[in-house]
Amino acid sequence: MSTTKPIRKIEDIEALKNYFLHKKHNLRNYTMVCLGINSALRISDLLSLTWGDVYDFTNSCFRQHIAIIERKTGKRTENALNTNAMKALESYKNSLSEVTEQTFIFPGRGRKKPLSRSQAYRILRSAGQALHFETGISCHSLRKTFGYHAWKMGVQPAVLMQVFHHSSFQVTKRYLGIEQDDIDQVFLAINL
Repeated sequence: MSTTKPIRKIEDIEALKNYFLHKKHNLRNYTMVCLGINSALRISDLLSLTWGDVYDFTNSCFRQHIAIIERKTGKRTENALNTNAMKALESYKNSLSEVTEQTFIFPGRGRKKPLSRSQAYRILRSAGQALHFETGISCHSLRKTFGYHAWKMGVQPAVLMQVFHHSSFQVTKRYLGIEQDDIDQVFLAINL
């Protein structure tokens, strides 16, 4: 069984976003990718989000954080919404005819239920294949991509362990998808 990998190349992330935004003209899937790689949420939590989780209807503005109880762990998490996530959400929201607090952000076919995890997987897998990614991508790739790029930007693994609510550093280490070229960069950068 292969392990899900993060999307390591920024060009591949941009290609994936552009695939949904420009080639497929699908703002729902584009927003799913943008929010997935910028929020570090598990796919089950991401797909169950409603507009009320990200948008304050009373004050007509986007919330600064996504505050939810994680389905898997039962722990409360509060993840900041960054500029790219908010821009994607705003474009998507503006394209919809009717949005309420209870409306799922990523609705399934009937619009009464959220997109299923299996359908989200098929959407991402087929995009990865169409874009000829070296490794296949899955729903979990979005969460792992956040971790990998946060680590590459210098975020300490202990902080990422807290972000992901992992019980051990070993789990976080696997998440980061560290490979030989990452290790090589450490030796080449030290160069004493």
